[in-house]
Parts: sequence; C-alpha cells; structure tokens
Amino acid sequence: MLDKLEGLADRYDELEGLLASPELYEDPSRAAALAKEQSELQPIVTAYRRYSAACQEEQDARELLEEAGSDAELRALAQETLATSRAEIEQLEEELKILLLPRDENDSRSVIMEIRAGAGGEEAALFAASLYRMYTMYADSRGWKTERIGQSETELGGFKEITFSIDGDGAFSRLKYESGVHRVQRVPETESQGRVHTSTVTVAVLPEVDDVELTIDPKDLRIDTFRSSGAGGQHINKTSSAIRVTHLPTGMVVECQDERSQFKNKDKALRVLRSRLFEIEQRKRDDAIAAERRSQVGTGDRSERIRTYNFPENRVSEHRIKLTLYKLDSFLDGNLDEVLDALITTDQAENLAKVDRFSLQKEKLGKRNV
Repeated sequence: MLDKLEGLADRYDELEGLLASPELYEDPSRAAALAKEQSELQPIVTAYRRYSAACQEEQDARELLEEAGSDAELRALAQETLATSRAEIEQLEEELKILLLPRDENDSRSVIMEIRAGAGGEEAALFAASLYRMYTMYADSRGWKTERIGQSETELGGFKEITFSIDGDGAFSRLKYESGVHRVQRVPETESQGRVHTSTVTVAVLPEVDDVELTIDPKDLRIDTFRSSGAGGQHINKTSSAIRVTHLPTGMVVECQDERSQFKNKDKALRVLRSRLFEIEQRKRDDAIAAERRSQVGTGDRSERIRTYNFPENRVSEHRIKLTLYKLDSFLDGNLDEVLDALITTDQAENLAKVDRFSLQKEKLGKRNV
C-alpha cells in the first residue's frame, strides 16, 4: 500500500508541474483532464502526507524516549507524543484504506433520474411529486443544477412519471443509492374514514453520458413528432414539437415534450436514451460478477423496496441498513445526508471487508506455498 501511495504522491506532484506549464493553455481539454485527475488524487495524497508526518512524529518520540533516561518529565512528554501519533496513524490507515478502495467509475458523473408512480393510483402520483420536490431541494442545497426533461402530470398535480437531470460533480456518487422502490404510508386527502393507504413509487438513477462515450447509430433510431399535451397555454396542441425516439434494436422508447423546440426535445430524449443504454451495458457486465459486487446496501435494482415513508409516525425507515429516523418532514425537505452518509459508510465497510478477506486468503495461500 505504501508503494502505491508514494506513486500517487509522485503523480500528484507531476500533475502540479504540468498544470503550471504555459503551453497547457493552448489545449483546454487536456488541461481539464489533468485538473480532474489532480482533484481526484488530492484527498488521497493529503491523507498520505499526514500519515507520513505522523509516522515521523512517532519515530521521533521513540528516539526521545530512549534518550530521556531517568528524566521523568521528558519521558512523560515522549510517551504522550507517542500515544497521540500512534492514534493518528491508526485513524489515517483506516482513512487511506477507504480512499484506496476501487472507485465506481461513474461516481463523478451527473445523473438522470426517473420517478414513476407505482401501486396506489393518484396517491402514488402525488408522492412521486413529493419525491421530485425532495430531490430538487437536496440538489439546491449542494449547489447542483436541476433540469426537467419530461413528465406526465395528473389532474391533482401529481406525476405518473417525471424525468429530470441533476448536474453536479459527484451527484451520482451520492444519489445512486436512491434507485429502487420507495413506499409511502399515509391517509389520502380523499379518504373519509382516516385509513392509512400504502402506495409505491419507483426511482431510477442513471449516470449521464455524452455522445462521445456512447455513440448511437442514427440508423438504429426512429424519430416521430407529435403534438404536446397537458398544461402549457396556447402553444399546446398547435405545433408538433413533442418528440418520440424509438431505439429499434432494443425497442426502448423515450418521449420528450417539455420544450417548445423540436431540436431541444430531441436532444433531451437522446440524453435519456444514452443513459438508459449505458446502464443496460453496465448491468450486463456487473451481472457476470454479481456475487462479488453485491453489497449490504442492495443491488440498486428498481424492483427492490429500499425505504418506507410513514406519515402518521413522521418516520423514514431505510430497510437496507435498518436505519429509522423520526423526522420525515425534514427528510422530504431535502435533508437526505444523514441517510446517504450511513448508506455510503455501510457500502465502504462492506467493500473493506471484501478487501480484508481477499488479503487474508492471499496470506494463507502464500504460507501454504512456502
């Protein structure tokens, strides 16, 4: 591990020199790529340098302890420094293990989210609107930009489905845990006898990819135009600005009618299509090693029930990690970090356990070979 960390620190210093080079201003794309690489290395290198300093401090304290002889005051100072540096080393070792875990290659991406009402009719559609509000408020709190791509509204203001993007560095790294079935338990406004109804909403979180990363052959597409429907004033139903894109090899269909421009609607529809196709390819790859990569926080499958929102009890129950909070109102206002941090911590702990098990197996194998 130390050799790897030393190599990463050397690369970080090399990047620092490259980014200071005047010639780099002539190549903005390369400059952006190098800056991104350096940004990703920074937390690892910073922790490693703190670790190195703590190790040196420990060594100095040991030497001081040997030299102190019968000087009680000097020995006490050396022992205190030794204990402090040892504790810091242990903490930084754990931090570095986490930082060196294999990263999800999509973590730095922006996302496209799809929310669909499931069982429960209008009540599910209304809760889909509540989840959309929750995610946009969370995005706002982190300085991320949101943009609607398409939606199908109900008469009472709910969503049968809504698709939107969240643009921000690392958005996928936090929101990927939201994929799955969200269950709501509450008394609908139309319920005269005060009975609690249970409804479901499905959330999909897709990493956003551009056309350079995933190229779609135009021959594989059928693009139809039609008139928009729903709220929208005089423009609606007068021009065929809505777009329906069909991906012929898979039969996948994406519609977009959010914009007045055919071009903008087509562009948004293709963004969603690319992300869906990218996810399919990733799932094919991941399924081959699913047993190794499945973690305690779930598979991310949209059919998996991940969370319950209970309004009578003001309760949020995160089923994957058995976490319950009694502050549903705050959670729906976009305060998601307590749950997301717990999910990330659990995921990291599971991945660390896998690394430790693998290291132990290698150690046992090495002893047998000896």
